Amino acid sequence: MSLSMVTLRKLHVVSPVPADIDIANSVEPLHISHIAKDLNLSPNHYDLYGKYKAKVLLSVLDEVQGSKDGYYVVVGGITPTPLGEGKSTTTVGLCQALGAFLDKKVVTCLRQPSQGPTFGIKGGAAGGGYSQVIPMDEFNLHLTGDIHAITAANNLLAAAIDTRIFHESTQSDKALFNRLCPPNKEGKRSFSDVMFRRLIKLGISKTNPDELTPEEVNRFARLDIDPESITWRRVMDINDRFLRKITIGQGPEEKGMVRETGFDISVASEIMAVLALTTSLSDMRERLGKMVIGNSKRGDPVTADDLGLGGALTVLMKDAIHPTLMQTLEGTPVLVHAGPFANIAHGNSSIVADKIALKLVGPGGFVVTEAGFGADIGTEKFMNIKCRYSGLTPQCAIVVVTIRALKMHGGGPAVVAGKPLDHAYLSENVELVEAGCVNMARHISNTKSYGVNVVVAINKFSTDTEAELNAVREAALAAGAFDAVICTHHAHGGKGAVDLAIAVQKACENVSQPLKFLYPLEHGIKEKIEAIAKSYGASGVEYSEQAEKQIEMYSKQGFSQLPICMAKTQYSFSDNAAAKGAPSGFILPIRDVRASIGAGFIYPLVGTMSTMPGLPTRPCFYDIDLDTATGKVIGLS
Repeated sequence: MSLSMVTLRKLHVVSPVPADIDIANSVEPLHISHIAKDLNLSPNHYDLYGKYKAKVLLSVLDEVQGSKDGYYVVVGGITPTPLGEGKSTTTVGLCQALGAFLDKKVVTCLRQPSQGPTFGIKGGAAGGGYSQVIPMDEFNLHLTGDIHAITAANNLLAAAIDTRIFHESTQSDKALFNRLCPPNKEGKRSFSDVMFRRLIKLGISKTNPDELTPEEVNRFARLDIDPESITWRRVMDINDRFLRKITIGQGPEEKGMVRETGFDISVASEIMAVLALTTSLSDMRERLGKMVIGNSKRGDPVTADDLGLGGALTVLMKDAIHPTLMQTLEGTPVLVHAGPFANIAHGNSSIVADKIALKLVGPGGFVVTEAGFGADIGTEKFMNIKCRYSGLTPQCAIVVVTIRALKMHGGGPAVVAGKPLDHAYLSENVELVEAGCVNMARHISNTKSYGVNVVVAINKFSTDTEAELNAVREAALAAGAFDAVICTHHAHGGKGAVDLAIAVQKACENVSQPLKFLYPLEHGIKEKIEAIAKSYGASGVEYSEQAEKQIEMYSKQGFSQLPICMAKTQYSFSDNAAAKGAPSGFILPIRDVRASIGAGFIYPLVGTMSTMPGLPTRPCFYDIDLDTATGKVIGLS
């Protein structure tokens, strides 16, 4: 069933292409109920958040469980420049082409942008030009408050950790137990529901607090958290380099309990990863409770449920679990949900959004989702982490390329955000393009190895020449791409991605291999890290003393069967952001290894990867303002 003409809109394209926010403000969005109706969603299937956004309720999945899925497409890219190569724009443009021009049922699944990049270097993530999600200011800023919910939940857990250490240090076992299980008016004690999870973990089967022995009271009440082992950090959703390392507990009331810690950006929180990888409300409750914040002094993992917090975290996240329905400039539906970065997390939108979308579009329809940064990071994690937990199988993977990025990989001058592009990027240089195609070729080869058909989307800029574009197409086909298509969706909307849409449809219809993972889960942590490193072109892996210690600890604790989520620079296959093209024979340094047990992965930190970005000299916020006469946002990109 195709999208109705009620929702589809004809774009009035002008040249040169105006600023993104100006295009977005020039199109009046349809009431979101019209978009929902085209997906056969009735008002009891969603909660309205204003006129242009709605939360699609998870109960929809129960109603469509027996329906067959549509085609599943993931959009990745080559190793990007700091300016980005247009993956989000391509994802939106492709969906506009499929829905508005090929008359296919289609849903775009995107991540919610972090305010860090929006006000920092990169800007928003609603797409660009005539391929955007609207209203783009609402998309790029607060949306429906999911990231704020994550921030609140994350920081509640952080506060509980330090407070528990404080109270345990100042109280006897008896006093601590009396406060944890106080008697009611009749003098009877009881355990709260969450406490039974800790009792079961400890092997204590008693249900009456008064029946615990002194030794059991000690084990139950005293978590005995080792401050040196705490991996849980506070978060906020802006770039603030000065919070990367802080000291807490300096107030006189904290009695000298000073500890060094730091802030991450909110989208790096494990709670964000839990939201993205969960499959149901009950699954999210279990994952949140299982999150490990550090170890006891005996070396046992301490979880959110040990702290009594799993239920409260779920309450804070109960609305965030529902995906947000929005629309593109041409009236095709979009589900926005979760927003983990790909360089410091797994970089994909949520499983529940994809599952709902695949049922809603049905056989012959398309769900197109975007994986962050280059395919070495986003697509790899999409396949080896997201698809493992979802059980979903993609038929096609897109690799987005630009002439600009290929020239950089071919040896062109550095591309720096905020500085004008060198002349090399604005004039024809086929030789530089051909030299840079080694980067694209490795991404194609790596992505093909998962068993999907790979389509290369050449995101055309006005300065690209026919000879350069043809050179890329030839190199892509020679590297094993199913097809390689020149796209102008930024300048022309869906019309500029029709050829890409046709190629994607053919790729989906002609897939012949099952999904293949890069490594089996039963392999050890090091084996899995080394399998990923090999796909980068590394000849080996070097582990720091800290990394070795953590791997040994997580293996002893029974976590070695989890998939791997590499925290690595997005600007190179290697740990060195300056190493362009397709470097090989390098040693990949693993500085540390951490675990997101609730989300369900181990994440090695490669090199000097930071989990809290900083602001540049001239952040994007210089251009952002409000037109006080109209109430419209201006300058957002």
